[in-house]
Amino acid sequence: MLVSLSIRDFVLIEKLDLDFVRSRRGGLGALTGETGAGKSILIDALGLALGNRAESAAVRRGSAQASVAASFDLPKDHPAHAVLAEQGLQDDDALTLRRIIGADGRGRAFVNDQPASVALLRRLGDTLVEIQGQMEQHGLLDMGTHRASLDAFAGLEKQAEAVRTAWHAWRAAEQARADAEAAAAAARRDEDFLRHAVKELEALSPKPDDEEKLAEERQLLRAGSALGEAVTQAMAELEHGRGAVGALRNAHRLVERNVDKAMGRLDTALAALDRALSEATEAQAQLEAAQAALEFDPARLEKVEERLFALRAAARKHNVTVPDLAALAERFAAQLAALDDGEAGLKRLANEAKAARAAYIAAAEVQSAARRKGAARLDKAVAAELGPLKLEKARFVTDLAPLSETEWSENGTDRAQFTVATNPGTPPAPIARIASGGELSRFLLALKVCLAKVGDAATIVFDEVDSGIGGATAAAVGERLKRLAKDVQVLVVTHSPQVAAVADRHWLIRKTTTRSAASTDVLALDAKGRREEIARMLSGAEVTAEARAAADRLLAAAG
Repeated sequence: MLVSLSIRDFVLIEKLDLDFVRSRRGGLGALTGETGAGKSILIDALGLALGNRAESAAVRRGSAQASVAASFDLPKDHPAHAVLAEQGLQDDDALTLRRIIGADGRGRAFVNDQPASVALLRRLGDTLVEIQGQMEQHGLLDMGTHRASLDAFAGLEKQAEAVRTAWHAWRAAEQARADAEAAAAAARRDEDFLRHAVKELEALSPKPDDEEKLAEERQLLRAGSALGEAVTQAMAELEHGRGAVGALRNAHRLVERNVDKAMGRLDTALAALDRALSEATEAQAQLEAAQAALEFDPARLEKVEERLFALRAAARKHNVTVPDLAALAERFAAQLAALDDGEAGLKRLANEAKAARAAYIAAAEVQSAARRKGAARLDKAVAAELGPLKLEKARFVTDLAPLSETEWSENGTDRAQFTVATNPGTPPAPIARIASGGELSRFLLALKVCLAKVGDAATIVFDEVDSGIGGATAAAVGERLKRLAKDVQVLVVTHSPQVAAVADRHWLIRKTTTRSAASTDVLALDAKGRREEIARMLSGAEVTAEARAAADRLLAAAG
């Protein structure tokens, strides 16, 4: 919920810091003041932080820029956390949205002091605050929210999950069928090519590491003649005369026979001869092995080159690398198999798609029936709220209509729209088309009271929901706002003393005018201040003793 609002140089406000009650139980806050004091400026400032459109005229005269920062307390399961994670932004239990607008019209946006787009501010703002009673198409005035609001009111989570699961299963089955049909069509077009290519690649039997191994062997075979000659010469040197190994063996034998007589003076020499004889013997053995391995084989070289060149030619032909030929061969074989399997496989996939569609329709029909029952309950609940709000002649109708198949989705096969008939005999029309702002605000209040626990926003702002009413109707508005505030945080801009009296907190918006400038500030009222302000609202410019007594009665009745 909204914790604080900080405003600098915005329209008539030079500096303002508002702190709101931190409470998981919501609470009702009233904003009052004389006409023209600037109550709407606060709503506009909050809207700016939530990503609404900004204009350079919002900057206070003589200032370089205006800034607004709104801080919110987020529960662990709030959807704003997912948005922050998606954007890679810092996330904790507090969220601050800040907007700066320059006198030149340029602006900047920040989320938890990290640069962000205005679109992201707006996206987060939609999950945090609902501003009701305005003519912008947001909140319950947005038809796009009606179906989800109805489902939440009716408790259709299980039905929604069943429809969503069936929808994705149907989409997957349709995609598999379409892919198979496309592959079969392509295979039929290229059948001759495929059969020839598969036969050719099967004859080659390519492996991913063929090129590397063949290239290595080719290089070795091509060098085989020169290498063999070098090894032969090395062997001849070792075997020249007596041969190195024979000479070392004779020397080792002579020294070994006399080592005991030399009193240790031949020990080191004998050890060296040991090592030399061992290494020479090993070298001779290795050279003999190499001589056998490096024997030049023109036939083998020809065979290696023939396969290597054939693989490279096939790779060029199919526009792939040699290591990719093996995978290409598998894919061509699969396409040919699908072609050979033909109608049987396509028929099976078509039947699966048909069954998945039927399962989706069945789940959607269950959902639709539950929606109709939920709509009837919602209509009845809203109707019960309209009479006390001086809307007894109006009729609220949740209009459910089937969608065309092209419009079906994971949300089902219905379109839902909240409609209202304000006068007897007139057909219901979309709720957003109600002409009177005050009438619209009261409709939205009645609907919101019934949908109190629906939606993500934990803060709801009503702008002059009591416009054009008084007495018992105003008291009914106040009672419903108070009831709604048990579940969410409610802020109301009001001219009604009956509404202000039931608020948990009360702020007075004041406008001060001098010869050179005008400014607006906000004062948090204590008990004495509330009594005086409610008395002013009752009596007008001059606060009388009778007005104060009436204010006392209102406050006492509010409890």
